[in-house]
Amino acid sequence: MATILASRHGISRWRDYLELTKPKVVALLVLTAWVGMMLASPGLPDVAVVVFATIGIGLLSGAAAALNHVVDQRIDAQMARTHSRPVAKGRVSSQQAVAFACALAAMGFVLLYLGVNSLTAWLTLLSLFGYAVVYTMFLKRATPQNIVIGGLAGAMPPLLGWTAVTGDIHGYALLLVMIIFAWTPPHFWALAIHRRDDYAKVNMPMLPVTHGIEYTKSAILLYTVLLCLVCLLPYIVGMTGAVYLLGSTVLNLRFLQYAWKLKFNADSKTAMATFKFSIVHLMVLFLVLLVDHYFKVSPFYVS
Repeated sequence: MATILASRHGISRWRDYLELTKPKVVALLVLTAWVGMMLASPGLPDVAVVVFATIGIGLLSGAAAALNHVVDQRIDAQMARTHSRPVAKGRVSSQQAVAFACALAAMGFVLLYLGVNSLTAWLTLLSLFGYAVVYTMFLKRATPQNIVIGGLAGAMPPLLGWTAVTGDIHGYALLLVMIIFAWTPPHFWALAIHRRDDYAKVNMPMLPVTHGIEYTKSAILLYTVLLCLVCLLPYIVGMTGAVYLLGSTVLNLRFLQYAWKLKFNADSKTAMATFKFSIVHLMVLFLVLLVDHYFKVSPFYVS
């Protein structure tokens, strides 16, 4: 019986540490980084570089998430969505979480520096600092534009993937960053509307709290329009072909439909439905980029 209890406790502790890394969020970040790696090469990139870069970026992203748990533990404990997180509940101490985050960050940085290249290692570390320190510790508590400014850190993975393969910062990679940068506000603000009372309770200056829900709905609609325009840029500059144009258009029109309904005909479930679709939107959009890269089709015949 003691052995069984010890085993269950070990599994529970493992799950707590896994939760610290926000695996679902990190998985989406790693996906966009992985697509960046694929797009950076006309064929298939070096397998070893892809493996080292994927693991390294994942480790540093998980470290940033773990630090976020530590910094936000007080407000997490008061919010319905986050009150059961490991640090907020005391299942993992602040010291343990910081040590865990530092270990992940060190392993990720060394792996990227030695197995990929120094540019990717330093850029990824800078992204960790941007999210865990600049956004979480300062911007999040200072301005309702926190997610707009701080969203740059979360938009970096495609650039990291690109530099991992090429060692250079390319304009095409920056277009991928722009897509995620424009996508982040409507994605997050939809959730913020749904959790507006939670944020108000902890005096967090999220846009629905400081400017009201209707204003935030308008902002979501406008940023979704901006996202649609930004998503056209890869096709306009010749980075992508007809497959991407068709796929991104369908996805963007669907996102625009959600944003329109949220603004003009919302019910109690619309904000959360918009948030959930936004995740699908970004994931499928980057998969469409990947398909287009290897099966590029031009809509125009050139003799």
